[in-house]
Amino acid sequence: MRQNVTKMAVTKDIIRVLIKEGQELIENIELYDRPYDFEPNGRYVLVGIRQAGKSYMLYKRAKQCLKQGTKKEEIVYIDFDDERLLGFKAEDFDLILQTHSLVYDCKPVLFFDEIQNVDGWEHFARRLANQKYQVFITGSNAKMLSRDIQTTLGGRYISGNIFPYSFREYLEAQDITLEKEWQYGKKRLIVQQQFISYMLWGGFPELLNYQNKRRWLNDLYEKIILGDVILRNRIKNELPLRMIIKRLADNILQPTSYNRLANLMKTAGFNTSVTSVIDYISFAKDACLMFALENFTSKFVEKTTVKKHYFTDNGLLSIFLSDGQTALLENLCAVFLYQKYGEKLYFYNKNIEVDFYIPDEDYGIQVSYSISDDTTRRRELSALEKLDGFMPMKRMVVITFDEEETVQLSNGKTIEVIPAWKWMLE
Repeated sequence: MRQNVTKMAVTKDIIRVLIKEGQELIENIELYDRPYDFEPNGRYVLVGIRQAGKSYMLYKRAKQCLKQGTKKEEIVYIDFDDERLLGFKAEDFDLILQTHSLVYDCKPVLFFDEIQNVDGWEHFARRLANQKYQVFITGSNAKMLSRDIQTTLGGRYISGNIFPYSFREYLEAQDITLEKEWQYGKKRLIVQQQFISYMLWGGFPELLNYQNKRRWLNDLYEKIILGDVILRNRIKNELPLRMIIKRLADNILQPTSYNRLANLMKTAGFNTSVTSVIDYISFAKDACLMFALENFTSKFVEKTTVKKHYFTDNGLLSIFLSDGQTALLENLCAVFLYQKYGEKLYFYNKNIEVDFYIPDEDYGIQVSYSISDDTTRRRELSALEKLDGFMPMKRMVVITFDEEETVQLSNGKTIEVIPAWKWMLE
């Protein structure tokens, strides 16, 4: 009994330190302007890959609360990545409320960062909502937005995905503002130059502060793989997992069959089943490292077993590629569209291949680094024209690195050929 009391007192002391540190952090931190509209009375669960800017969103909302009259003493910010919370369990959550009430005579506003580290967090989150607390939560596990967890939360939280910088945010973070008609002046060249860096290194906010970007990205990738995939899922043999992710990176442009990946693993000497391949890829997606698109025309079984896989940020893809301009361009377009359309985004592959298709918008998109070659030009334009013949399109676009024109079709419709940097700033 004495041991338990001592342990609880130490835990409360640690939490007391963390609460104070969090208050000082929120009070003193200086923020850049990254837009995100919070509902005044909303509770939030924000999910995204590590370093995407989720903590920033908590800091921003906490700062807003302070400006709106919340006292510093009411703020409770806890980062569950803090090594002082190793071993923290779901039953320990109530200690946060107890500790705060011992020190302050007010109801806290709660900000919990990387809460997925504590299994069962959603039950505590629901209780907080039932008790009318203001709560803001972030995590790096896509399962936090799953139907099961949303059912547990009972519709009491607004959920959202946080991605690294969009291209527009990337420019704004470097004080590059785009006035009206910017593309006709000197600013156009600046935007084009910045796009080259963005396409290669991606949009992680902190990466802008580093010169050796590849090393920073490698370190981040290892943290995600080791912490959010291997340790969290208790993977004993990590080499097949790493090989599968490398294979997906090498095949960004093509749909990938789980059966084929399993056969490739066996060829490499690993007894990796199709089930294990599915699990490994699912774990990578849970860690927000990747996302997948289904073929709009596939039957149910093929929809679930043959998909196109993309990396959530181009920087993480680039560390696998030595010369992959086309792959990087398509991945960047996939991320841009996935942010906008989510599960409504598909690819189309039945007699013709179209890179991206949004049926709800009657919108077809091809991606080609260049269409200056006649064979490539005919292939890309013909695919969209044929798709329009099957399913009338409202908009058809070929995204290139730096080529632009309007192609008139015989039926009176047009296909827009647009540079990616311009398309992403529409």
